[in-house]
Amino acid sequence: MKVLVTGADGFIGQHLVTGLLAQGHQVVGAVRRPDRFARLFPGVECIPVDFTQDQRPEDWRPRLTGIQGVINAVGIFTEQGTQTFEAIHTAAPRALFTACAQMDVQRVIQISALGADSQARSGFHLSKRAADNYLASLDLEWVVVLPSLVFGPGGQSASLFTMLAAMPLLVVPGKGHQQVQPVSLDDLVAAVIALLEPDAPTRCRIPLVGPQPVSLREFLTNLRRALGLPPTVVLPVPRGLVHAAAPVAERLNLPLLSREALEMLERGNTAPPEAIKELLGRSPRGIGEFIPPLWQAAARRSARLAWLRPLLRLALAFVWLIAGVVSLGVYPVEQSYALLAATGITGVLAPIALYGASLLDIILGVATLTLSRARWLWRVQIGVILVYSTIITWYLPEFWAHPFGPLAKNVPILALLVALLVTEE
Repeated sequence: MKVLVTGADGFIGQHLVTGLLAQGHQVVGAVRRPDRFARLFPGVECIPVDFTQDQRPEDWRPRLTGIQGVINAVGIFTEQGTQTFEAIHTAAPRALFTACAQMDVQRVIQISALGADSQARSGFHLSKRAADNYLASLDLEWVVVLPSLVFGPGGQSASLFTMLAAMPLLVVPGKGHQQVQPVSLDDLVAAVIALLEPDAPTRCRIPLVGPQPVSLREFLTNLRRALGLPPTVVLPVPRGLVHAAAPVAERLNLPLLSREALEMLERGNTAPPEAIKELLGRSPRGIGEFIPPLWQAAARRSARLAWLRPLLRLALAFVWLIAGVVSLGVYPVEQSYALLAATGITGVLAPIALYGASLLDIILGVATLTLSRARWLWRVQIGVILVYSTIITWYLPEFWAHPFGPLAKNVPILALLVALLVTEE
């Protein structure tokens, strides 16, 4: 079958493409960045699409010539600029589905989300549900799949939960009794590809879930065991405190810890597994099978790094902020001027150097707390520390022999900055 996959370079999409090609299907990737898709799948046909713009059936009809099946795997978890839930989850898919009906596409599979039902409250679920309902109203062979939390390499939720599972303490909101039923990415891909078969069920909604519901607490405990880590203490965090911290997480661009994500977690994310069992011809994988033995060591290192990096950031920001604030007057200004005089900075230049350096330190501290994926920030800090260290070494070499090691401590800080730089994704 010739299958058009939208979002073919995304987390689920690229695994679907791999699975479809392995099953002998002909794939057309519909993506925003064809260059990225071409690097992932050299030689596989690809067309550029933009869900923020392609919201009329006529935008899609020419792209569906010769297409027998369509899988819509596009989705976002947070809105950003023109990428709104309405545009990405509803308007563009509606236009695509209408064009599919007009072009007699044999099978359309919509990858929605568990929870996109009549009880939906979040913008994420409501926008998915609007597209699901529209597809169900059309006269064509359609299937809406409703995945639970999808666990697989490269997934945001998998990264978050493995990080939480690898921390020294298992931190859970409330008592950690929220119900989840995570599904393996491999099982999701196998189930969706099975739905392209001629005798597969159509005109229905199918939940794609794991073998049974578990509490969040059990999920993290089992995941920790799958990572090869020993048991640890569970630390319940009052729900009120977690929800109070959610706006901060949103500002720090941590969508899976946002208010909406917490609301969805509190609601629960479970469904009967019979439909996915029938599609797979077996029970879906349990949590203990999520991390293959060959992947265990790499997954464990990655999970530990995921919580160590924010910890290192906090420590680094603390150093910059303390240094900046202390220089504003907590440390006697006259003594600061005396140190500057020893380097040849006196007169009108002294306060400029003192308060300028203080402001720079505070800016670097705030940037360390708030900016993400900023390799330049680590390079700037390395440069600033090298300049500070060189000047002090030249004019005040006795600081290398100071019992508190004010210059020697720059060495581990530089190493920390290099670690952040080389591990920045």
